[in-house]
Amino acid sequence: MTITPEQIDLWRSAASETQNLEFKEANQQYDTRRLCKYCVAIANEGGGHLGLGIADKAPRQIVGSQAFLDTQDIAEKLFQWLGFRVDVEAVLHPHGRVVIFIIPGRPKGTAYHYEGAYLMRSGEQLVPMSEDQLRRIFSEGQPDWLEFPAIKDVSAQDVVQLLDTQTFFDLLSMPYPTDQSGVLARLIEERLIEESLRGFNILNIGAVLLAKNLRNFQNISRKAPRVIVYAGESKMQTLSDVTGEKGYAVGFTGLVQYVMGKLPQNEMIEGAIRREIKLLPEVVIRELLANALIHQDFEMGGTSPIVEVFSNRVEISNPGDPIVPVERFIDGYQSRNERLADLMRRFGICEEKSSGIDRVIEAAEIMQLPAPEFLTSHRRTIVVIHGPRAFREMNGSDRVRACYQHCVLQYVLRKQMTNQSLRERFGLSEGSSNSVSQIITSTIEQGLIKNDPNAPESRRYARYIPAWA
Repeated sequence: MTITPEQIDLWRSAASETQNLEFKEANQQYDTRRLCKYCVAIANEGGGHLGLGIADKAPRQIVGSQAFLDTQDIAEKLFQWLGFRVDVEAVLHPHGRVVIFIIPGRPKGTAYHYEGAYLMRSGEQLVPMSEDQLRRIFSEGQPDWLEFPAIKDVSAQDVVQLLDTQTFFDLLSMPYPTDQSGVLARLIEERLIEESLRGFNILNIGAVLLAKNLRNFQNISRKAPRVIVYAGESKMQTLSDVTGEKGYAVGFTGLVQYVMGKLPQNEMIEGAIRREIKLLPEVVIRELLANALIHQDFEMGGTSPIVEVFSNRVEISNPGDPIVPVERFIDGYQSRNERLADLMRRFGICEEKSSGIDRVIEAAEIMQLPAPEFLTSHRRTIVVIHGPRAFREMNGSDRVRACYQHCVLQYVLRKQMTNQSLRERFGLSEGSSNSVSQIITSTIEQGLIKNDPNAPESRRYARYIPAWA
């Protein structure tokens, strides 16, 4: 493959670098250890291109590079160091010499490493892959946990008794078949059950979604969501601890309603009318519950999605490290369990286009709540949603987190964050411009956002975009 100057210009015109495309200036030289690491990281994420002699910041000018004048020599050395072939081309662009490394994707079921580190890209950083990610790669080509039978060789009548088939057809807005064979045929078509020599196997995905009672499935019962309610802001006193029984799809509405019923209420007076409002809006609970159920790591045994309700916040967690970096939850999307996500979308429970987290952030802004926290613990992904808190009660971390999330949300909506838009997010008056400017400065200093290079130079009209944009 011959890379042309026109192809390089096309890459430069892209909105941003991707997991498969990286630019480095490298005017004179480039560190070979760094080169090896980037080749491994890009290969692990499907392959792509690394270009030297191109500025990695917009407008990505060609600066030219004198690195690796002997492209055949560095290609041979990379093969010796890495164990896989990387093609190298020197392209004489009108504005300077550009060196392109053409990196293949890793083979299925294999992950590349350099000096023992299985690397991937996270924003502008190279980071080790998590245990969950490596386990998924090494198990590629093997049956997914959701595709294994939960119960084998049951009768047609047992299938109908164990699974809530009526709700299944209701969720799909389809008429219930007139006979049992029509019900079974549809379940087989959706690959929720399969025929066996002695009857039918109910697959894990069928049980997880449609079980009338998860306890009827020995290997599935520990996947049931658990809701724990505490008396205060700590875990010292538990008021209730309940584990769900129904499958995720047939029991989702009831789960949301149960959690909403356990949320603390705040008294609010509008005009002369006194009314009670919940700690958090239902849309937030609904979207985060759907995410926790869908994106959990089903391979992990003895653990399940958990909702913990405190007097001032709600924490929702699920087994497994996230496959999208937590700082990219708002704009990024990758489904851990694609077929489960597809069915949940068709049931009207979630959407497969990253809009769920957007809605959560947007709801927090409309209600002027503290920004949600997206965290990782030991092989768990956690979201903390805080109840109402006045701006003056928010600490520096709360304000910076809100600033970053507001900036990303504006970017996703094809807008730019300004001092005014952030003031409105916090519900502050124009007189608070200096305070908001300090928050913006702190967020820039932490490398989370940056000045929009296309905005006017005047500070009064400054606009901001995420640092990775």
